Amino acid sequence: MKQTVGEKSFQWVNYTFLAAAAATMIFPLLHLLAVSLSSPLAADSKRVFLLPVDFTTASWVHILQSQDLWRSFGITVYITVVGTLMSMFFTVLMAYPLSRKEFMIRKQIMLCIVVTMIFNAPMIPYFLTVRELGLMNSLWVLIIPGLIGTFNMIIIRTFFMGIPSELDDSARIDGCSDFRILFQIYLPLSKPVLATVGLFYAVGYWNTFQRAVLFIRNPDLWPLQMKLRAYFVQPESLAEVDLLLGDYDFNTTTLKAATIIFATIPIILVYPYLQKYFVKGAMLGSLKE
Repeated sequence: MKQTVGEKSFQWVNYTFLAAAAATMIFPLLHLLAVSLSSPLAADSKRVFLLPVDFTTASWVHILQSQDLWRSFGITVYITVVGTLMSMFFTVLMAYPLSRKEFMIRKQIMLCIVVTMIFNAPMIPYFLTVRELGLMNSLWVLIIPGLIGTFNMIIIRTFFMGIPSELDDSARIDGCSDFRILFQIYLPLSKPVLATVGLFYAVGYWNTFQRAVLFIRNPDLWPLQMKLRAYFVQPESLAEVDLLLGDYDFNTTTLKAATIIFATIPIILVYPYLQKYFVKGAMLGSLKE
């Protein structure tokens, strides 16, 4: 069908706006990458925009040799992988019965769950509860308190409700239990929404900060975001004292830029592999016929 002049104009304006919006998100990352690959003089004199000035990889060599940074990176990878898998497992187990009509009290339970989206737990009771459970200074405190996300559970529940009930009936005639129906029928049909929710959980765990500030006192257990905060609050811990005693090809400005990119790259690399599921899963899990 041939487009009218108005439709073409709207499409052109729409594409231009989306491209500009994408650029506002990409340019800061490109700028930081350029700063991390530039000389200290160029970085501090604000001569770096999108391309490195006086190219050098000294900042990257320095941070990649930091054992503290790699320890925090490993902790973040651990809580992201373990936390995402556990969250997906328990979220699915919670969403499935709440999507079944034969579960008589599902509406009452859903009402209680939705209330938690409106009224968050007060900070002091939340802190005292976690402390009494013995989770302080433990990696589990970064996983267990946020194990099930209400919004994510509702998305999966809504998706499950859209699966034809005839599949349940056929499976039960063949003697399938509820667990077998869930794991052999529902989950294979739910790859788009599971990938979407899994990405939500992974990004949340990767960016863990608040719970680490509240409950982690041991610097050896700091996740990557806490380590980045320490570098910005105390830049000498990143650049080291001997930075002031010699002629180096890096300084705190270039090192900060490099560590930000270092912390951002892994989650960015994961997204393209899930992108084909992301939009489809978000759409299917948000609507119900």
